[in-house]
Amino acid sequence: MAQTSYNRLALLLADPSPCLRLLVLRELLNYPDDDPEVQELSALRERDPLVADLLNHQADDGSWAADGRLWQGSRQRATYLALMRLGYVGFGAPHSDAPHSDAPHPAVRRGAEYLFAQQQADGSWSLTSDGVEGGEREGYAMVPLQTALPLRALAMCGYGGDPRAERAYTWLLARRLDDGAWPTGIAGGTEESGVYGYVAGYRRLAHSRWGCRSNTTGSLLCLAHHPERRTGPEARRALDLLLGRETREAQHVGLEVARLTGAEPTRGFLTFFARFDLALLLDLCWRVGATTEDARVADLVDFVTGLRGEYGLWSYPAQPQVSRWLTFDLLRSLSRLQAEGDWVGSEPRTPFQPYPARRKRF
Repeated sequence: MAQTSYNRLALLLADPSPCLRLLVLRELLNYPDDDPEVQELSALRERDPLVADLLNHQADDGSWAADGRLWQGSRQRATYLALMRLGYVGFGAPHSDAPHSDAPHPAVRRGAEYLFAQQQADGSWSLTSDGVEGGEREGYAMVPLQTALPLRALAMCGYGGDPRAERAYTWLLARRLDDGAWPTGIAGGTEESGVYGYVAGYRRLAHSRWGCRSNTTGSLLCLAHHPERRTGPEARRALDLLLGRETREAQHVGLEVARLTGAEPTRGFLTFFARFDLALLLDLCWRVGATTEDARVADLVDFVTGLRGEYGLWSYPAQPQVSRWLTFDLLRSLSRLQAEGDWVGSEPRTPFQPYPARRKRF
């Protein structure tokens, strides 16, 4: 590894968060589980302020309550957001991107059991129980995100292969459009009698009539954290559609890391992935198996690499304290992205316009 890379990792290893330091040792430096420093940090990670409050405020039934500041909505929503954070910082069971021997933390097990207890007979989670403000669910009989969000949390914690989670994957894949995207939802009646919901311009996909970028991103994240489905045709097609959205919004790079680490509030439902985070897209690329043979991926790597600061760190200007977490996240993506593979996307590159000007009739 080049000296500059060592210097960059040294800055990450100087961070006060034992969770971050542990992830750097395991996932960037490949330290084994029996390394003394790994064992020391494993014992310290529950004291990390990033998770200490979560562990202290979990209810007896395994759920968390919304705090009104970072998390709005129902107890179910607060629980899957808490599990997303715990999974991201390494408290879940081993899965495709965490090749270590930890069992899921007891708080994760209790939270997962709470979510599974809310699951419906058809494998989904209730749309009405999400408790999101703003009337975003009004008039909808089905929105893929109602299941994609809790399922993503479970998959991030290593439960993607659980039989109960597999029922949710079956439900989610059955709502997929013929072109490989997921719609906004079904509105104006029951799921059988309704129509596809309106796709706002900011959520539009370049080459899908009814596909919603927010619902497609949420559904793809579920697939991307599954040990087997992550490289399947459904995941690859969804990623292909997302890569077809040619935008370079530097100000949003790192938004998802900021939300997962609690620096940014998590609001919205249909708008959950309203902003296009290129760090999240790069994370999806390596998980799904896209390579730099795809010119769109190669250009994305060049763009993101060009945003790195003089000390080798990436910054998230809205919340500068996230910079080391974002740097870890991007270094992991760049280190795991392959130069060659067995799949290259086929969607044409299309400059994105959320609300293109309409041609005048006269």
